[in-house]
Amino acid sequence: MAGQDSGAVSARPPDQATVDLLGLLAYGELTAFERLATDARMSPTIGDKIALARMAAAEFAHFQAISDELDRLGVDRELAMAPFIAPLTAFHNSTAPADWLESLVKAYVGDNIAADFHREIATRLPSPSRELVLSVLGDTGHAAFAVERVRAAISANPIVAGRLALWARRLVSEALTQAQRVGVDPDALTGLLVGVGDLDALAGIFNRIMAAHGRRMAALGLSA
Repeated sequence: MAGQDSGAVSARPPDQATVDLLGLLAYGELTAFERLATDARMSPTIGDKIALARMAAAEFAHFQAISDELDRLGVDRELAMAPFIAPLTAFHNSTAPADWLESLVKAYVGDNIAADFHREIATRLPSPSRELVLSVLGDTGHAAFAVERVRAAISANPIVAGRLALWARRLVSEALTQAQRVGVDPDALTGLLVGVGDLDALAGIFNRIMAAHGRRMAALGLSA
């Protein structure tokens, strides 16, 4: 297997749902690293550049932790990530930020919707994969950073609030569309997501995600 370099391989083969979620998260963390590193180049100050570089490093550390767990389970990390490359790439290609503020809103709004979705699924994973996933989904400091910068920009120029609110709504639409595709396409991941296949449970998950999104938008000073 590729990347078998982090301890003994698990004796029991992992269930496909665990592999799917770890693969999804691994590729998500890898792309988060890439995007934050790119966003750092748009930073208006050296301090902002340093802050985003640190966050990018934290995302790569998360990727490495998930990759190590895949190694422990005896799973090829590249094969585990492969099914999720197309949908995540499509999302990021369709939501490329036009400027620094849009990049902050995307990371705060879009990434947190994805994290909420992943946390909902992770509660159904076996240990120790469950604890690892919940750990890497913790905030790297980007939330407070984004809220502070966006609120300061709105205070300095209230006109930007309308544009950023529209941008956030577009992000939500695209993120939920991609989350639904990812959750429905791999059969094992779907079973993990809804337990026994109850559509009401799936609706409840998305309702909780949207409620959390509303709270984040309020923190930014934007209308949901």
